[in-house]
Amino acid sequence: MQQQKENTTAIARLRDEIDAVDEQIVRLLARRSCLAYEVGQAKGGTPVYRPERERQVIDRAVSLNDQLESHLSSNTLTTLYQEVIAACRAAEARPVVAYLGPAGTFTEMAVLARFGSAIEAVPCSSIDEVFRVAQTRNAGFAVVPIENSTEGAVTRTEDLLLTTDLTIIGEVSVKVEHNLMNKTGRREDIAQVCAHPQALAQCQLWLSTHLNGVHTHAADSNAAAAVLATENTSIAAIASKRAASLYDLKIVESAIQDNPRNTTRFLILGHEAPTNMSGVQMKTSLVLSTPNRAGALFALLEPFSRYGIQLCRLESRPAQNGAWEYNFYVDVEGHQDDATVHAALQEVGKIGSYVKILGSYPKEA
Repeated sequence: MQQQKENTTAIARLRDEIDAVDEQIVRLLARRSCLAYEVGQAKGGTPVYRPERERQVIDRAVSLNDQLESHLSSNTLTTLYQEVIAACRAAEARPVVAYLGPAGTFTEMAVLARFGSAIEAVPCSSIDEVFRVAQTRNAGFAVVPIENSTEGAVTRTEDLLLTTDLTIIGEVSVKVEHNLMNKTGRREDIAQVCAHPQALAQCQLWLSTHLNGVHTHAADSNAAAAVLATENTSIAAIASKRAASLYDLKIVESAIQDNPRNTTRFLILGHEAPTNMSGVQMKTSLVLSTPNRAGALFALLEPFSRYGIQLCRLESRPAQNGAWEYNFYVDVEGHQDDATVHAALQEVGKIGSYVKILGSYPKEA
């Protein structure tokens, strides 16, 4: 009985301490939001989203957390801090972000992961529309898929990067979990499965094993497929759990993707290039082309090797000029203003028949 009384007293004391800490947190968050507002006033209309600065803030918070006796993991702290930053950013102005919609797509999940929820989201019906909305400045930012770990490059995004004036300002990867859903939650009611073509391809083995003979139909997005499933009990959609919640659908089967480590990488596009901030690991993306002759690609990439620059990605795409020539999409570590990267790019510019720098931006942690 005495032990129980002591425990009750200890718990009450700890709760009082938690209440006191909560009060400090609220006061500090209020102060942070006021400072963010003052920063916005001082900026005088410059972009409210600076990915390089936010990356620096989060890295510093994670480093400090590692030094303290904390029970918060780095991932948990990062998630918390992203929402804090998003809320304080909204004190300056809410970013307007175009993305492949409707609500419930994995692209929307990428938007929320990078910008937080304090934004004005603009769902678009196609990747082309996402680019168009941002280019006409009806949105300050755009989020588009660029590659999937199972299906490879998103070619429409690659093609549009060739002609856009937007610059890549960031990247974010989202783990893709595909779920089969319909209105009833019963597999026997399914006569047709709808999803984005990449989602159908990523679930092909499961579908052929468990729903062999059921017709599949390509939709503009997984969330658009979820909308169709709300209108017809015989239609099932492949989409995220968020889509099931948003559109009041029942999960028939969870995690039906053939590759459990399936991940999609997204690009954040904007109008202002990030600065080369000290301590922030950067990445540079570019498109290269060279005449179709022996050793041409080797010559084009050799300066990066000579200057010790790490290539993160190399993807080819037909140049669509009828001459069997290719554009090469290349990601390298470092900022384009770094001395070695700049020197390599100068040489590449003299060798390649076409060179376009798509952007330098913070590398995803």
